[in-house]
Amino acid sequence: DDEAYVWESSAGGSFTIRPDTDGEVTRGTKIVMQLKEDQTEYCEEKRIKEVVKKHSQFIGYPIHLQCQKERDKEVSDDEAEAEAEDKKEEEGDDEKPKVEDVDEDDDDEEKKGDKKKKKTIKEKYTEDEELNKTKPLWTRNPDDITTEEYGEFYKSLTNDWEDHLAVKHF
Repeated sequence: DDEAYVWESSAGGSFTIRPDTDGEVTRGTKIVMQLKEDQTEYCEEKRIKEVVKKHSQFIGYPIHLQCQKERDKEVSDDEAEAEAEDKKEEEGDDEKPKVEDVDEDDDDEEKKGDKKKKKTIKEKYTEDEELNKTKPLWTRNPDDITTEEYGEFYKSLTNDWEDHLAVKHF
């Protein structure tokens, strides 16, 4: 029912808004940015989080960032070798997964001779992380808000470096 629109700008002070003909995004917002070569710092996850926190801290809508993370996964020797071979086929010989032996007592190994040895590998996965977890001040109970939070809100809203003089929250 709703129409989607594309907002485009070259950061030159002007922009255009036109109906979306691709239909790629049906609901929500998709942001695509082309950066200059000397501005690659804005591609880093840490920098994106800083910018979103600074400019969208008190927005009532959730902002998510798709992050790539690693976790340790414990697998048997056979599985680790199979996964390593799969990754070699997919990625070539460039990157091998880090395989580490899990420390076990030698006595336990002798007792459990038939038990397979375990290895720990680094597994990569993607996760949506919500960046603006702070709810807007005006939607929260005034008794739950600290003076520092009022000060942060005042400074982000007014770009003033001095503290606010008074607070009226109803």
